[in-house]
Amino acid sequence: MSNHPAIVPGRVAVITGAASGIGLATARRLGQIGMRIVLVDIDADSLERAVADLTSNGISARAIKADVSRRDDMARVKAEADALGEVAVLMNNAAREGGDGLFADVAKWKSTLDINVGGALHGIQLLVPDMMGASWPCMVINIGSKQGITLPPGDTAYNVSKAALRALTESLAHELLSTNGRVSAHLLIPGFTYTGFTRARGITEKPAAAWTADQVVDFMLPALARGDFYILCPDNDVDRATDEKRMRWATNDIIENRPALSRWHPDYAQKFTDYMKS
Repeated sequence: MSNHPAIVPGRVAVITGAASGIGLATARRLGQIGMRIVLVDIDADSLERAVADLTSNGISARAIKADVSRRDDMARVKAEADALGEVAVLMNNAAREGGDGLFADVAKWKSTLDINVGGALHGIQLLVPDMMGASWPCMVINIGSKQGITLPPGDTAYNVSKAALRALTESLAHELLSTNGRVSAHLLIPGFTYTGFTRARGITEKPAAAWTADQVVDFMLPALARGDFYILCPDNDVDRATDEKRMRWATNDIIENRPALSRWHPDYAQKFTDYMKS
């Protein structure tokens, strides 16, 4: 299988939220190819275990404990990554769930936005200018969410943060047109994936409907090689066709002037059910 041209042995990949889940699975895969991996996470214990596992399998990996919402921390990450070699990959994977609705405590909102959007923005502003000035292929992968597109009621802060991250990544891709494809941006949109988020809810075994983080990476790498911007992952319960129909319905709220989030509006419940069956 061919890889994205930024995935080259000896070059450096910076991955945030890398102590577990999709971040760690990506670190392992890129490390097996021969990249030097900088794993960034706020959980020092999990981070050290992850790096120990990677290095014991012959992967060049460095742990940096950092809070991505703090620009000074991310500046330190950049400095240490630059010292390792030519940085070619940035994966902004660190995130948190808001955990509540619209009227959640403002501190929850601030933390969710600072990590999910601010963390990615810090990574982009600090690392991407050098990527744009480099002579080798580079890429940025931001981890989005279907919730940032369809906005299901419930975890409103998380939905808003992932909607903002989508807009940020789309804008980044446009800015990178000036590099004539040498630096690319990609929005990974996982399906239901068994990660630390899932375990934090008390689910100790992978649900049948969920993919593993490794399955997500298996799906992502060929999409990156093709140059896909939107990498929309299915899972064991929802296929791409279903995702596309749900997203088309959400977009048509604007076009057809329906109530906001009409998929969950009582006046449209039957219409949505019939639409999904059609």
